[in-house]
Amino acid sequence: MTSLPWIPRRRQVLSWMLGLLPTLMLGGTTPAFAQTPIQMGYSNWAGWWPWAIGEEEGIFEKNGANVQLRWFDGYVESMEAFAAGQLDANTQTLNDTISFAPESVNGQVVVLVNDNSAGNDKIIVSEEINTIADLVGKRVAVEEGVVNDFLLTLGLEREGFSRDDVTIVPLETGAAAAAFAAGQVDAVGAFPPFWLTALERPGSKELFSSAEFPGAIPDLLVVSQKLIDEQPDQVQALVNSWFDILKFMEENPERADEIMARRAGVTPEELQLFKDGTRFFTIEDNLEAFSPGEGMQHMPYAAVQMTEFMVGVGFIPAGPEDLEALFDDRFVRAYAESIGVGQ
Repeated sequence: MTSLPWIPRRRQVLSWMLGLLPTLMLGGTTPAFAQTPIQMGYSNWAGWWPWAIGEEEGIFEKNGANVQLRWFDGYVESMEAFAAGQLDANTQTLNDTISFAPESVNGQVVVLVNDNSAGNDKIIVSEEINTIADLVGKRVAVEEGVVNDFLLTLGLEREGFSRDDVTIVPLETGAAAAAFAAGQVDAVGAFPPFWLTALERPGSKELFSSAEFPGAIPDLLVVSQKLIDEQPDQVQALVNSWFDILKFMEENPERADEIMARRAGVTPEELQLFKDGTRFFTIEDNLEAFSPGEGMQHMPYAAVQMTEFMVGVGFIPAGPEDLEALFDDRFVRAYAESIGVGQ
């Protein structure tokens, strides 16, 4: 037995360490592989299931993203962990980012739009309700202050009514769908998979959905301001990885669906149903979403509307002091430039 073969390896390690010293002494950035992996949360929404593809197919590594995905069965738990500084990034809706940002220890910044709900959020009603006017005076179960409450309000206001014209029954979304299925309320606002439960009630039907309100429910990648300040290259790597994931889905649909269905715990048939209600955003869609303008397709405008809604219903006492600081489009712009879009 001899230790001689170990000596060259030891010398290689020492050589590598000596080569690293100038970088460390000059305050340079430690290489990504030597850093602690970014902790990124994601949860059970059709627009976020594709992140699992990035992990299984080595797309993160290809883009230099040193990331550890953390799956949360409870979406709210992921937001609480992110706000507490236990995550560096999380997948969230715009309205929830507005709600949690003021209390976040490391700040929260939107850097990417994964998708818009394009029918996956629904207002389901009982058999005798056929119009929005028929909702007046009825009992509607929703999770107060969140996406389907906002959708309900948009639908009512479109027809000249207000949220005050219905009786809100405040319930967590799963409980709300169960209450509707049991005949305890007249309507419910729900997202997947809970509207499947709601539709089990005989005669029930969709009255309207997020497909009628483009931009009202954007689903996002949100990172901490701390991560942007300390590792902007890793934020860029995450954004680049997302667009490579979308490319993989287009080129390898069967494999992509297999990974997503397994991650979500749904059947292939259910997966397709939920995908149909999800509009994945291209780089062009992202550039438009981050841009200023009138209309819900522009996130800065949508953020103002959502903040006013949540303050108005008493869900939050006030919004972030600077709504514009919630958005940082440099990473989607850099990706666009790298592929020659928008030039």
